[in-house]
Amino acid sequence: MLAAVILVSSLTRGCALAEDVPGALMGGWAAAEDATITDEVRALFDKAMEGLVGVNYVPVAYLGSQIVAGTNHAILCQATVVYPGAQPAWKVVFLYEDLTGGVTILNIADFDFGSLCTYGAEE
Repeated sequence: MLAAVILVSSLTRGCALAEDVPGALMGGWAAAEDATITDEVRALFDKAMEGLVGVNYVPVAYLGSQIVAGTNHAILCQATVVYPGAQPAWKVVFLYEDLTGGVTILNIADFDFGSLCTYGAEE
């Protein structure tokens, strides 16, 4: 799990914010400066996951946010199906926090470590 946090942290370092990139559109994703799951992020996550059954999601790294009419959040999680002997998988949970404090799940996407590194790939 620590390796995943280190990898994600290294991927988010050096990412420019939308306002720092000429021609970039506002509303783009901003990488988190710190991947730590704060109490605030944990509260949003727990609120969104209320009532979700069948898979246990453990947030391990806050990846970033996107300002829209509210805020979208991306959180790296270790997900384990609630079944004896189930193997954990890595997922990115996308949350939407509306302007009134409501939180909903936008998407839960597979996190594929293999797609992150193309070092040595034949072109």
